[in-house]
Amino acid sequence: MRIDDLEILQIAEQLSDKLWQEIVTWEDFAKDTVGKQLARSGDSIGANIAEAFGRYHFGDRLRFLYYSRGSIYETKFWLNRAMNRELLDSRNVERYLANLTRLAKRLNALVSVTRKQQSSSKGIKEIQEEYTFSEDFFSDEDLAYISGLETHAG
Repeated sequence: MRIDDLEILQIAEQLSDKLWQEIVTWEDFAKDTVGKQLARSGDSIGANIAEAFGRYHFGDRLRFLYYSRGSIYETKFWLNRAMNRELLDSRNVERYLANLTRLAKRLNALVSVTRKQQSSSKGIKEIQEEYTFSEDFFSDEDLAYISGLETHAG
């Protein structure tokens, strides 16, 4: 799966882009105080999901998913500030909050799946079985040659 195919990331990007479009229309003081914080926290949701996707270890992935969850709460805080300071109307804030709720539910599901993957990966060992070859892949002559190499190498 490619990172661009992650639906949760697409939702986060759409949300942060919509917030940006609103914030750039605000007056300088509002942009400088509430706007920058709201834009950063909104962008941080998707940025941390993307960073989690790029991490190899489950612990690292989970850490960045938790950061993303924190950014969802921070974005909610700044949305409430924007509404209370009459920078956004309540209808728009409710729409953003509904998208944040959708994101939070998907993020919680992703965290849950990642935890399960982490749990199931502990103690996994490859079953030691003898590798066999089908006659379709190697001729008797090839197998004799390979066996001869193994005997000479050992």
